[in-house]
Amino acid sequence: MGVDLPGSPSWPTWLALALALVVVVLGLVIWSIRRHRDPGLVIDCDAALADLMPSLSGLTQGTVYEGNAVELLENGAFFDAMFDEIRAAKASVHFETFLWKEGTLGGRLADALLERHRAGVKVRVLVDADGGKKMGRDALRLREGGCPVRMHHPRHIRNIGVFNERDHRKLLVVDGRVAMVGGHCIVDGWMGNGESREHVRDLGVRLHGPIVHAVQGAFSENWVEDTGELFVGDEVFPPLERVGDVAVHVASLKPEGSPPAVKILHHLVLCVARKRIWIQNPYFLPDREAIDALCDAAQRGVDVRVMVPSTEASDMPMVQHAAHRNFHLLLAGGVRIFEYPKCLLHQKVMAIDTVWCAIGSSNFDDRSFETNDEITLGVRDEALAAQLEAIFERDARDCVELRADAWAGRGLWHRCQDNMLYAFNEVL
Repeated sequence: MGVDLPGSPSWPTWLALALALVVVVLGLVIWSIRRHRDPGLVIDCDAALADLMPSLSGLTQGTVYEGNAVELLENGAFFDAMFDEIRAAKASVHFETFLWKEGTLGGRLADALLERHRAGVKVRVLVDADGGKKMGRDALRLREGGCPVRMHHPRHIRNIGVFNERDHRKLLVVDGRVAMVGGHCIVDGWMGNGESREHVRDLGVRLHGPIVHAVQGAFSENWVEDTGELFVGDEVFPPLERVGDVAVHVASLKPEGSPPAVKILHHLVLCVARKRIWIQNPYFLPDREAIDALCDAAQRGVDVRVMVPSTEASDMPMVQHAAHRNFHLLLAGGVRIFEYPKCLLHQKVMAIDTVWCAIGSSNFDDRSFETNDEITLGVRDEALAAQLEAIFERDARDCVELRADAWAGRGLWHRCQDNMLYAFNEVL
């Protein structure tokens, strides 16, 4: 039997010290990883945004694809187009989403995918395990029908190191020739036209042209990770001709140890904008760098406007309260903020300088910028930018614009919620 010497620490004390050391080391490792992926981004540029497409794509490790056609789709019209494309599929259907809940919409989608699978079309379905945990019979029917369904990062010991990394992309690629990208989830609330608190307003695009290869590549990234399958050939990557005049690039990559492409893209366009920055986003929690970039833009004469859902209309009011914590900085810096009260405003879009716009799955927060797998399209097209600006102005008619003086006088309980939930958000 061992004997503790006089004045020497006991075994429980040694164990506590060892555990404390492990915690400190792990904390340093996590801090180091985040530090290397989150450096201060600096840019010095006087060029117009319309001339910077090669730079935007190159710095986000993408390619500019010329010669595309882009169609903007609002609310439930997105699903009408989606089902049309799936029904017309002849070779392959690749579908990826974050959130899928059993219901009318999910049942229709399962039926459509199973019908194409039985017709000999190669169907691949990728759903985030966390967002798909309420798929219910939809998942069971797809599997029983022989349709390949994979859940991304399910709760399992082998995924303990990556479970926080969610697949937040929403996309469809059919026959490698047409793609759809946006913020739409497979939940019944996304049907309709965003007319009430039970519905959701959202935007997506249908793409034709060479850019479809890049969207297919984004789908393959997580499909290969989760299945190991490499799909090749003309049924998935066919030759694609020019079909229009729109230039598009994709930001989706998360290089190991480097800032993710979606974060670089969002920061870049804020810093080089000259006329307008109009943003609609449901979860708007910019970090201090982005706050400074937005305020700097406003101070140099850029018309900066941000639209978010009101706390009452949001599906995550805690997130809205966390966002409120820094609204005073934005308002003081000249940024105009609008709150949309009618329903959940879920579209994730930016219109910059009337010539360039972004649309995709990315929220304006650190989870999207640093952790999730996302996809954002950068589009140089005056027509699409004009459409997004018109939608902003239409939605603004139903909004409440926040004023700096009134915001400063909001109640003590409101302020306490803002600060408490912001602090909680920061440690997630």
